[in-house]
Formats: sequence, C-alpha cells, structure tokens
Amino acid sequence: MEIGIVGLGLMGGSLALSLRKLPFVTSVVGSDHNLEHQKVALELGLVQAILPFEELKKRCDVLFFAVPVDGVIALLNQSVDLAGSNKTLIDLGSTKALIVAAIPAEIRANVVAAHPMTGTEQFGPKAAFEGLYTDKVVVLCDLEHSGSTQRDIALKLFRSIGMQIHTMGAAQHDRHAAIISHMPHIISYALANTVLAQEEKENILALAAGGFRSMSRLAKSSPTMWEDIFRQNRANVLDAVELFQRELATLKEALQEKDYTTLHKEMKHANKLYEIFS
Repeated sequence: MEIGIVGLGLMGGSLALSLRKLPFVTSVVGSDHNLEHQKVALELGLVQAILPFEELKKRCDVLFFAVPVDGVIALLNQSVDLAGSNKTLIDLGSTKALIVAAIPAEIRANVVAAHPMTGTEQFGPKAAFEGLYTDKVVVLCDLEHSGSTQRDIALKLFRSIGMQIHTMGAAQHDRHAAIISHMPHIISYALANTVLAQEEKENILALAAGGFRSMSRLAKSSPTMWEDIFRQNRANVLDAVELFQRELATLKEALQEKDYTTLHKEMKHANKLYEIFS
C-alpha cells in the first residue's frame, strides 16, 4: 500500500512517521504548498518523496488530507477524476459537517471523514513526532456513506497506528467538538489577549506558573488553521461560548454577592468532571 499525505505539518508529518513503521505500507510520499515545509519534511525524513498533488492522486492507494478545513474542501473538488476507482481519501479536518456536505457525489464512496482527537499547540513539520496518534481517539463520521473497501482501509490504518475508533454523525461531531476542542482554543486566545492588554504585562507574566501556562498554551496555535475552524463551525462555537459565559456569569455573580456558599458549590460540582476521566 502506497500512501500520500497532503500537508506536512504537525498532523501530516506525525502521521507519516507512524505510517512508515507499518509492514504493509510500502512508501509514504507527500505534498505541501509551502516550499520550506517540503524541504524540512525531506530533511527530517517525514516522507520519502515530495510530489505534486496530481502525481499523488495517480500513484497512491490512500490519500490523507492534513490541511486546514477550507483546503480539504478544495482538494476534494480536485479529486473528482478519481470517481470509479478504489482509491481511499481520508480527510483529517477538525470540523466535519461542511466537509461532508461538500464531498462531490461522484467520489462520496471514496472518502472517509475523520478527526483524530490529538495535536499540540505547535505547527509545521518541525513539530511532528512519532507517537502523536498512539492511544488517541479518532472520530469517523457518516461512515455508512463510505465504500466498504474505504471503510476497511481506514479502520486498518488507524488501528495499526494505535488509535481508538469512535463513530458518529458529522453534525453531532461538530457540536461535541465545539465544546471539547474549539471553545477551549477561543478562550485561550481571549486569555492571552487579556494579559497582553495590561500595561504591566511583563510583570504579570513573571508570575505565571503552571495554571496560567496550561490555560494559555493553546493561544500558540496557528491562527490560519483556527480561523478556518471557527468559520466552518461558527454556529456551534457560538453556542458553546454562550454556555461558557453562563457558567462564568454564575461564578461572577457569586463573587459580587459574596455568596461563597454558591461559589464553593459550583467549584465542587466542577470537580466531578475528573471522576468521569478517572
């Protein structure tokens, strides 16, 4: 099996490193619009060759699209000529409903819509590392509309690199992802900008310890990538932010009213979240 990866940043580069270890994968080649990314990906040995997208389509059995979500839609529209083939196209976009709706009907069976629930705040090929996907969840959306061959290949590949498979509808995924992934990013950006707006920001940051660093870490994420995500999942992100604002308002009101009983009760209730994780 020969695999092509479009987009050789953190997600695509890390995926390449994992896939190259699989005994049934003969080669992993890549494509990236960024010339510097191409150079670095080859220097780091992420892929064995850099090829134009049109060449990847002809040569590879499986194509992964590890690019910002608007780019995924563009690539899908450039892949209509694969209709009737057994090629497998797997997108790794962080939103799913608009991507799934945009898949050309001619190649719907070729496409598996996936979202690996993993990543870091770093980006670019230098951020790639083997093991990013190990023991992480991958959500496969509207899998019943993918061809049987494509479903089998996607399941085999994700399981072979150590991922846990979950399936759900694309709309359901986007609602859940807005709360668990997209909202934390927008809050982190807001937190960082709150500090940057202060006159004595350097003195404030001198006091920064683990709590602040953990909460602000996501503000290092790529604005280009996250602008696409927020645009595509706008309605769900707005709903999630409104829910967060309500909870924040409850804590704010308790402080304003010196209602420390309610404040304690709300914090105690929040502790229950980690009972679910444990």
